[in-house]
Amino acid sequence: MDDLAANLHVLVAGLKADFRLKTAISGASALALLAQQADQPKLVVLDVKMPGMSGIEVLRRMRDDPHTSDIPVILLSADASEQSEIAGLHLGANDYLVKPVSTNVLIVRVRNLIQRNADRIQLRLAAHVFEYSGEAIMITDRDNQIVDVNAAFTTLTGYHKSEVLSKNPRFLSSGRTTRKEYQAMWAAIRTGGFWQGEFWDRRKDGSVFPKMMTVSVVLDRAGDIDFYLANFVDVSHYKETERRIEHLAHHDTLTGLPNRLHLQVFLEQSILIAKRMSEQLAVVFLDLDRFKTINDTLGHPVGDDLLIQVADRLKTSVRQYDMVARLGGDEFVMILRGHDMPSVASAVAEKIRLHLNQPFQIGQHTLRTATSIGIALYPGNGERMDDLMKHADTAMYFTKSEGGNGFCFFSSDMNLHAHEKLELENLLHGALENQQFELYYQPQLSLPEQQVIGAEVLLRWHHPEKGFISPAVFIPLAEATNQIGAIGEWVLENACRQASQWLRDGLPLPRIGVNVSGRQFQDKNLFTLVKRVLAETGLPADRLELEITETAVTASPDEAARLLQSLRECGIMVALDDFGQGYSSLGQLRDLPIDRLKIDAAFVRDITDEPGHPGGAIAAATIGLGHNLGFSVIAEGVETQAQLSFLMAHGCDEVQGYYFAKPMPREQFEAFLRARMEAGTVGRNLPPTPEPRMILTAAK
Repeated sequence: MDDLAANLHVLVAGLKADFRLKTAISGASALALLAQQADQPKLVVLDVKMPGMSGIEVLRRMRDDPHTSDIPVILLSADASEQSEIAGLHLGANDYLVKPVSTNVLIVRVRNLIQRNADRIQLRLAAHVFEYSGEAIMITDRDNQIVDVNAAFTTLTGYHKSEVLSKNPRFLSSGRTTRKEYQAMWAAIRTGGFWQGEFWDRRKDGSVFPKMMTVSVVLDRAGDIDFYLANFVDVSHYKETERRIEHLAHHDTLTGLPNRLHLQVFLEQSILIAKRMSEQLAVVFLDLDRFKTINDTLGHPVGDDLLIQVADRLKTSVRQYDMVARLGGDEFVMILRGHDMPSVASAVAEKIRLHLNQPFQIGQHTLRTATSIGIALYPGNGERMDDLMKHADTAMYFTKSEGGNGFCFFSSDMNLHAHEKLELENLLHGALENQQFELYYQPQLSLPEQQVIGAEVLLRWHHPEKGFISPAVFIPLAEATNQIGAIGEWVLENACRQASQWLRDGLPLPRIGVNVSGRQFQDKNLFTLVKRVLAETGLPADRLELEITETAVTASPDEAARLLQSLRECGIMVALDDFGQGYSSLGQLRDLPIDRLKIDAAFVRDITDEPGHPGGAIAAATIGLGHNLGFSVIAEGVETQAQLSFLMAHGCDEVQGYYFAKPMPREQFEAFLRARMEAGTVGRNLPPTPEPRMILTAAK
């Protein structure tokens, strides 16, 4: 701003090569120009003496206006008096130059002021981030003495800034971190200028907590360390979640007993110990007689309570160092080790039989049950874990075939069960060819609006002579005999073909997904198969969701992640089923390219409205974990209003179960879907083309 055109010309000529400029010839026009600018200037050059409004007055008004108060200002004047300079600097001028001004000097002053102001803004931003960061930040000098901490540090540790200044951070140590770990940290900092890892610290109140910490160095101009910058967060919540997931991976959620994974590890170790100590070992399989009748007649809650009480009685029937595990359903396994094992195992089996013959009181029901027990001995009946498990299972089924409520040891002439399995295996080979498989559909609904947004497809086998054969029987057999690949391909083709037909018929089922078994997922041709089926059936890729079990993914996390990423790049969605069963770490789960987690029905059954009952904790934790990691969450097996209310209260996204609808054959499901369409309760945020969804869980 200058009232003389000649002066403006000189200033513009000197600055236009390096800067974009705007000019004004009076104080009023300068202020008006500043008020019109959406993007405020980096710097203002003001002539001091002008008619009307002086540059000093313009500066005063700029400093009074919060929109222009921070803009750097250079005052220009032909008046070299100290009074004018002091007045300008008092009002906040950043520089004062006397005319005539050297162009080179002006350019240097302008550049320096703009850079200095940018640095000041950056420092102000850094100070704001430092003070209001959610992470605790601690700065130490080159001697590792604390020079500053932020508010988050005080909140996390309980120490005020005045209590920690000039102290060495070692006073926070909990004593859990070894000297070797500290040495490794400092070695990384000194060689690379950076370290990240996990330590345990102690708060002012004495409590300890795990923290994830990052340490970096700030160097001076000579390249020497000036400061150490450490920021850290409390990861107790993540530790607890990971601990719960780890416990879940190794223990049955209903009874608290070790699960199959834990059992396998324990049995392998026990075999090694028995071999080294020249001991014997007994694998005891147990199955409740008539449990299905109790479960079907009185309902799952009663059946679950019965299993819990059975587990408690089993634990009191064995020695402290023996193991009792639950395989699933009403099947339990005990591992016994020592000498004279035939006598010991017989005594334990008889004790179990007598204990389980005693009545169970569950609510208003007094129940009686019995058990069939099979025993296999190491090394007489096998020296490998698989052989011992198989032979104990065979002996158990032999006991059951003899009327149950007893026990027997495995012997080589127990071929009945093996023959039955062989017969079923042969029948299974012809099931596809003879078109004995059928797909059933169970609706899935959104929360809270409860609109139908998909259907889970369930595989059914109807044999013309044997009638309905349970998926729990033929799916494991299909996997064991490598027939699951052909069956899975048939399901994928028919599910996608049916979905395409529904699209053409105008049935707006939002998504379709197909469950992939563990063996299918390990097949290197899976990606090619999926693309071929989509091309042949005409189903758009973005209408398909593949549901993968957590166990299949964690078997080979890196390869699984690459395959899942390839599927998603094609537009296919991915869901993680049976979450909690595969022992995936939080790091693995966070990095998996998936869209949603599926809460297993076993966790949903834990939900109850009984006073003081802690049920539902796992389901709630899974919902929170899934949402924190950016996944949608769907719960299966919803059977009661209490379960639905609990899931809605904790923000679950989707549900399915008998509370809404049982699995239905195609014709019945279509009628159900059309009825829901007429009621306006199908679909949610649908795109122009309907988006169907089925999720196949063949073993259900």
